[in-house]
Parts: sequence; structure tokens; C-alpha cells
Amino acid sequence: MKNKLTISWILLLVTAFGFAQKPKDLKENTGQTEKKVFTYTNPITRDINISMRDHFIIKVENKWYCVGTSEPVWTGHNPGVRMLVSDDMVNWKQHSFIIDASKLPADCPYNGRFWAPEIHFIQNKYYLTVNSGKVTAEDPKGMNTHSVWLFSADKVTGPYQLVNGPLTPQYNNDATLFEDEDGQTYLYCSGNGLFQAKIDLKSGKLTTLIEKFLDKKQPGYPEWMVGGIEGPFVIKREGTYFMFFSSWTRGYEVGLLKSKSPLGPWELASQEPIFGTRKKHYRPELAQGGGYSHLKFQDTPDPYQETGHNALFIGPDNQLWNSCHYFMDEKRPYPYSQTFEEWEKGPQMGIEPVHYKDGMFYINKPSWIKQRIEY
Repeated sequence: MKNKLTISWILLLVTAFGFAQKPKDLKENTGQTEKKVFTYTNPITRDINISMRDHFIIKVENKWYCVGTSEPVWTGHNPGVRMLVSDDMVNWKQHSFIIDASKLPADCPYNGRFWAPEIHFIQNKYYLTVNSGKVTAEDPKGMNTHSVWLFSADKVTGPYQLVNGPLTPQYNNDATLFEDEDGQTYLYCSGNGLFQAKIDLKSGKLTTLIEKFLDKKQPGYPEWMVGGIEGPFVIKREGTYFMFFSSWTRGYEVGLLKSKSPLGPWELASQEPIFGTRKKHYRPELAQGGGYSHLKFQDTPDPYQETGHNALFIGPDNQLWNSCHYFMDEKRPYPYSQTFEEWEKGPQMGIEPVHYKDGMFYINKPSWIKQRIEY
């Protein structure tokens, strides 16, 4: 009898202890879920070996994957489409090259640039757009054939197979995809302005003519766009289509268009950029050559010369976040150190929360000190 009582007491204690442990993730005596905290400091990546521009992030299950434009950017060949991976959105490492330039055949027509890749999950497939051309002795930067190429895979990590390309008959860049609620998919891209068309993803063919719908010097549009516009990204919210785009006129800033149709007409949702950095000394040769060196504006107080070419993704709090490259300013003022670490000499990943209110998107200003997000 004594042994039976002892066993009964042990079982009772174990049961009570077990119930006591279950509400560990709940606030004591409230029944509410305990808040989680996500902290980050931009730039997120601080590694010259994974330095990229034009970061595009996609969340798949419990991991985040990122692709972008690898160095060297401007001088011709770069190594291909680099993929990074993270379990927590803070610590990133290289996963692979989902297109490895060193493994392409000598006659490959897209062997050279690999700019601004994006991965979109549409109709149970991962579709990769990347902008590239053929580098030759006569065209060492591949600019004459630079256009949009489409690949697909069953897994986000690949392997990716070519679907079609080039998708357009002229120079185009910074391609993005958007699937509407009716299943129709649209291609948007840049190339001395912004372009749009319908696309059939299975064949990789445009089903309408590629149309330029916005020029950098569009009559009636503000002067902060005149240097150049690029990097479209489209999202739909409450029946309105929003298109984020970047301009390098005063630094690197992000503007926002809106429309009631996926093919426009588009209009500015804000007369001023909704995000970015401004620096008077940014690319002065382009300002002089482009005829906009007369523009008067104030520098933003951040230490960056570029924060742009953005895209949106689902963050750790299951809300929308903004991704782009953050590039330190060579002339950043005191109290920022005038001595650059090696990683600061190239573009790195930056992220900020995105907010939507009263029919408008907002992005937190580019940050450079530790940020704390409760959710």
C-alpha cells in the first residue's frame, strides 16, 4: 500500500509540474501571448564576400533566401546569381550560386551581367528573373544584348531551368513579376524609363507588347526623378496596385506609384520619395551630364550614399518589410568614422519595416543604430 501511495504522489507531482510548464509562452495570469522581440542593426550583412546590390528576399517556410547583383557590377562579368540564406533575418551565409557563370557554355547568350535577380512563387513554381547579356571582346560589358531572362524551378534553391529569353527586343533591366487575383501575371522592368506587359509564365512569352509607360522626364512629374528611374516592384492592397521604383537623381530614393489597373494609368501616390537617402555630392558627373546639377535639396542625416532598388518581403513578425542595398557614404560626416572597414566599401543588405495606412504605404527611414521590433 505504501508503495502504491508513493507512486500516486509522484504521478500527481509530475502531472502538476507538466501543467505548470505549458503556459510558459503566455503572460502570467493574463492568457495573452507574450510579445516577441526582433532586433537588427543596418547594414545587416557586413561581409565583403557576400556584398551585393539590389537585394531581393523571399521567405519559404522558416527560412529567408536572398538574391542580388554580385560584385563586380560595372565592369562586365560577375560570378552569377548568388543566393544567401538565413534562419533569423540577421545572420546570413552563402547558400549557392543558382546560376554559376563559370559553368555556363562558351556560347551562352546570358553569360555576363546577372543584374537584379528576383524569385517569385507563382502557380506552385519558383520563377527567377535576371537581367543579363553576352559579354564578348567587342562588347566587354554585354550592354548591347542586355535584357530579361526567365527561369523556373520546383524548389526555391533550384535547380533553375531556362524558360525563355531574352523576353524583350531591346535593352531592359530590373525585371519583376506580379500575379493578380485572376491568375494573370505581369512583367515590369526598367530601361531608360519603366515598362510593362502581360506574360505567360509557362512559355515565358509576353502576350502583349512591352510598353513604356513612364519616362524619367515625364511632363508634370517632379525633378527628383529626372536622373533616372528603375527597379519596379508591384503589390496590390485594397483593390489598388502600388508600384515601388527607385531614382538615383539625388542619391538613391524610392518613389511610389498607384493605379486601379495592373497596366495603369499610373500616378504618383506621393509627390516626394517615401524612402531613401539624399546626398548632394552623389555622382556629380551624372548630374552635370544629365543637366540636373542645379537641383537644391538637403542631405539626409544618415551615413549612406545609397539605399534603394527595393522590394518587399514577409519579415520575422509576419508583416511586410523592405529590402534593398545600403551603401556607406564616402564623405559621411562626424560622428561617423572617416576610416572605412573593408565591408563598408561595398553595398550590403538593409531592411526596414513597411506600414500601410489610409490607402498609402510607408517605410521607416534608413536606420544605422540598433532597432527593436516587438510583435
